[in-house]
Amino acid sequence: MNRFVLVDCTTVDGALSQLNDGAVVKVGGVDLLDRMKNGTSTPSRLVNIRNISELRGIHPTPQGMTIGVLTTLTEISDHPLLQSQYTILSDACGSAATPHIRNMASLGGNLLQELQCWYFRSDEYQCLRKGKEICFAFAGLNQYHAIMDYGTCPAVAPSSAAVALLGLNASVELTSARRGKRTVAIQDLYVHPDANPTKLNVLEPDELLTAVTIPQPAPGTRSAYQKYGEKRSNDWPSPTQAWCWRWRATSAARPPSRWVRLRQLCGGRRRPKPCWWANPLPRRPRALRERRPCRARYPRPPCRAPSRFP
Repeated sequence: MNRFVLVDCTTVDGALSQLNDGAVVKVGGVDLLDRMKNGTSTPSRLVNIRNISELRGIHPTPQGMTIGVLTTLTEISDHPLLQSQYTILSDACGSAATPHIRNMASLGGNLLQELQCWYFRSDEYQCLRKGKEICFAFAGLNQYHAIMDYGTCPAVAPSSAAVALLGLNASVELTSARRGKRTVAIQDLYVHPDANPTKLNVLEPDELLTAVTIPQPAPGTRSAYQKYGEKRSNDWPSPTQAWCWRWRATSAARPPSRWVRLRQLCGGRRRPKPCWWANPLPRRPRALRERRPCRARYPRPPCRAPSRFP
């Protein structure tokens, strides 16, 4: 591991003033320290923002919910209001990693963690993500990579919280000392590798992720999250599935009998994005009771996977 300077910050302004000359932000350090040990990340300065109290906490608002980026995954999964109204996020954070990692890992760190590709994580391979001209995963080890919607690099964003936040139409707040604050929808947070393979997200070097904002769900909204993997704990999911749907009652005296909007999302081996059948069309409640994906009226787009990438 390379030598570095550790700077402790207690305010957002103090942290922003340190984001220069290749400095890297540290919160829990779960993913960052792994990359430093592998030699794939060699920052000369670590900016520790774990002690900034204003970036921590879960705050209900009239418009919905604001969550600080230093809030741990355990705090999110155990919050009663999130469990009842934002179940998809609570379940996603509660199923990540292991209990001791969830006690340390933050929401911001989960959203911004780097790719879990073997070749990207090894200092012995200079791949496309590192500014070179070849992706070793196409002809190498790729069983945990994307199976659809890629052209240059099949590595996927590993965040479980991103899939849930996408279903909730959340947005993130990015703060810069020079440009101030800006709001970015969660669906626009990640950069597609076809556009820029060396950049995973839209954060600039002088920007800090400071908050996540979730709008108030419509009445009758329900959500669910399911993780699939080789192990139930201490493992990244192969695929993840998340659902958000809204019920509509036929009358005030009868319980909800029709679900009028479904949004299904995928993660893991696919980048966090809506599935092809996530169309806002009326569907029969029978399809939901049987836990089958609704069949959209539109044809499924063809898979872009080349023959050399199984």
